[in-house]
Amino acid sequence: MYQSTFNINANAPFDFDLSCIIFSDGDKNIRKYSNNHFWQAIDINQEIMLLYVESVGSVEKPELKVEVDSEEELFPEVLNTVPPLVHKIFNLGLDVHPFYEDVNHDKIMNRITSQLHGLKNPSTATLYESLVDSIVEQQISLKAAHSIQNRLIKRFGLSLEVHGKKYYSYPSPEDLAYLDLQKLRDCGLSFRKAEYIRDLSLNILKGNINLNSIGKISSTPKMIEEITKIRGIGVWTAELALLRGLSRLDAIPADDIALQRTISHFYRAGEKISSEEVREIASSWGSWRGLAGYYLIVAELMNIKI
Repeated sequence: MYQSTFNINANAPFDFDLSCIIFSDGDKNIRKYSNNHFWQAIDINQEIMLLYVESVGSVEKPELKVEVDSEEELFPEVLNTVPPLVHKIFNLGLDVHPFYEDVNHDKIMNRITSQLHGLKNPSTATLYESLVDSIVEQQISLKAAHSIQNRLIKRFGLSLEVHGKKYYSYPSPEDLAYLDLQKLRDCGLSFRKAEYIRDLSLNILKGNINLNSIGKISSTPKMIEEITKIRGIGVWTAELALLRGLSRLDAIPADDIALQRTISHFYRAGEKISSEEVREIASSWGSWRGLAGYYLIVAELMNIKI
């Protein structure tokens, strides 16, 4: 077993434990937060490693200690990609002060942000991962989607063993592009979703889809326009994937039923609302729409009262 350690700073405020609470129900063999520690298996250029992260700082002086475990010695060029990746996963470069100032006029949001001070929205390691996850989650419950995602990871992702325990990383396009559709369906996917995921993976390998180029587009609406050209990806899927995969905080998946319920809980006394009403409420949050929505999701998860 090989081990390396990094210490990484973040823009304050950053509450590590609060920001990781969304992973509390994660699969311990894939990605999970427990007892003030976060761990996740990561595949970087077909090199798999386990990231083990803990806070060694404070909310106002945040610092993370990252331990990297691997079965084989990792080249420096691979290890050098770990700090930027951790920055991305935990959104460490985000300055939430402007967000707090811009939503200060909203009494409900102001109360929530004061109770969730230092919360930052996490990101997936890649846009590809968030796209696949979002396709899986189309029109089914999150519980069912998470079960399918976990099966997909354990069957097709790379694995490593650390201290007698096995961990699995998210599959790459190479892992899924040439699979028989039935193998994907055996994970619980519908025929169409299996097709969408395999076609996405294959077109990335063939160069027909360039997610790096999409990631360099400055405008979120233009990103959505490009992503929705991909078969099986509509506006909701694109908005969700961009929020999760690239932290495009002005993207809000207004068609999401769970988000509609959450916003209604805080702003409409639980009455059923439409995607149009979600966008109307979210318009007051300006370019922070997606982050504000995430704060509401965590607030509901933590049973915060306003």
